[in-house]
Amino acid sequence: MCGVFGVSLTNRNEAARYTFLGLYALQHRGQESCGIVTSDGEALATYKAMGLVSEVFNDERLLRLPGRIGIGHVRYPRPGQSSVINALPLLARSRYGKVAIAHDGSLVNADELSEKLQAQGVIFQTATDSEIILNLIAQADTTDLEQAVIMAARQLQGAFALVIMTEQCLIGIRDPLGIRPLCLGKTEDGYVLASESCALSTVGAEFIRDVLPGEMIVIGSQGFNSYYYGWHGEENLCIFEYIYFARPDSIMSNRSVYQTRLRIGSQLAKEINIAAEVVVPAPDSGVAAALGFAKESGIPFELGLIKNRYVGRTFIQPTQAMRELGVKIKLNPVNPVLKGKKVILIDDSVVRGTTSAKTVQLLREVGVAEVHLIVASPPYISPCYYGINTSGKSELIAANYSLDEIRAKIGPDSISFLSLDGLYRAVGNGAAQMCRACFTGEYPVPIPGEKPNDEYKVRCV
Repeated sequence: MCGVFGVSLTNRNEAARYTFLGLYALQHRGQESCGIVTSDGEALATYKAMGLVSEVFNDERLLRLPGRIGIGHVRYPRPGQSSVINALPLLARSRYGKVAIAHDGSLVNADELSEKLQAQGVIFQTATDSEIILNLIAQADTTDLEQAVIMAARQLQGAFALVIMTEQCLIGIRDPLGIRPLCLGKTEDGYVLASESCALSTVGAEFIRDVLPGEMIVIGSQGFNSYYYGWHGEENLCIFEYIYFARPDSIMSNRSVYQTRLRIGSQLAKEINIAAEVVVPAPDSGVAAALGFAKESGIPFELGLIKNRYVGRTFIQPTQAMRELGVKIKLNPVNPVLKGKKVILIDDSVVRGTTSAKTVQLLREVGVAEVHLIVASPPYISPCYYGINTSGKSELIAANYSLDEIRAKIGPDSISFLSLDGLYRAVGNGAAQMCRACFTGEYPVPIPGEKPNDEYKVRCV
C-alpha cells in the first residue's frame, strides 16, 4: 500500500505545505520513501528521498517547492525495490508539457505493458508501475492530456488510485472496481485529493465524496470536472482497509473505519466465548476491535502492551529480518495488568505470524496465566496482487498450516479467527462485493495464470 495526495489552490502558493501535511497524515500507508512535486504555473519542482515525511522535508526544502498545485506520495516497496530511484512522484517531459504522477496500487498486467513499451523502444529507469502509466500517457494518440490519461487508464488491469499533475491542472483517477481508495475534498481556496479522508482533515479541507470507480476528476482554476472512462457502479474497495491499513479516523465508502472496527470486535465476542480476566489489544490496529470485544463480552479492557511511537509498522517492512527487529523494539508489556491473568489478545490480522508470535512470547515472559489470541479478520490465505506486500502464498501462515499448527507455531493457549460472514455483518451493506481475495482466493481482477474474468472486462470497456 501507498498513500497519494494532491492539492490545487486558486491563489496561494502553499501547495508544498499542504502536501507535506497531507503526506504526514498518510504516513501509515508507507514509510520507506516520500516525495512532492509542485507547480507555480510555469515550471514543476520536485524533491523526494528515502525516509519518513518528517525526516525528508523541512522548511528550507518546502520553500524550494513553490506553487499552488502539488502532488505527493508515501511508499512502501515490493521486495528488492527499496531504492530512491523508485521513489514517487515521477516527473517527465512529454508533448503535454511536464507531467508528474503518483500511484497507489499494483497492476497485474504490468509485465505485459512493460514488454509492449520496450518493444516500441521505451527505456525504463525505475521498477515502478507509475513509469509504465506515464509512458502510456505520453504515447497516446491524442494531443489532449485528459483524453491521453483516459486512453492509458483503459489499458490498465489491477488496482490503482492516481494523482497526476501538469503546470496547470491536477487529475485524480481510480480503477474501475475502486479497489484502492481515493477521495475529494474542498478547502477555502481550492480542492484536495487524498487516499484517505484523514488527510483532508489535517489540511482543513471539507470532505466532499469518494472518487467513484472508473472516474477521473480534473481540477483546474475554475473548479473540477468529472468523467467516466469505464464501468462505474458498486465498488470493490479492499476490505483490508477496514481491518488494518486505513487510519481509524478516516471515512471510506461512507463508513467510519473506527466504528467498523468496533463492530468487528463486537462480532468477535458474539462468535467466540472464552473465559478471561482482561482484553488486551495488539496496538495500535487492534485497539478498536478490542474495545468492541470488551464492551460486548463484559470482560475489562486494558492497555497491556504499550507501543513505542517511534517504530513503524512491522507488517510493511520490506524484509523478514527488518520485521523481526521491528517487533522486538516495538512493544513493552505493562506487567501489573498482565501478570498471572487470563488474557485475551486481540490482533487485527495474522499474515505471516511473525508479529503475533513475538507478542505472545512477550506475554509469556511477563507471566500471564493464559493467553488466547483472537484475530479480528478471517484467515489470510491468499497473496494480494493489488498492492499489499504479502509476496507468495508460502509466506502466509494460514495458507500452509491448520488451526492447531498455527496455534503451535505462534504459541497461545488458543487461537480464533473472525468468520467471513461475521466480517460482512460488521462492515455492513456492500461488504460481500468488496475485494476480499486475501480471505477467499477469489480475485475480482484476473491475475496471471488465471482464467479471464469476463465481468471485469465488461467493467473496463
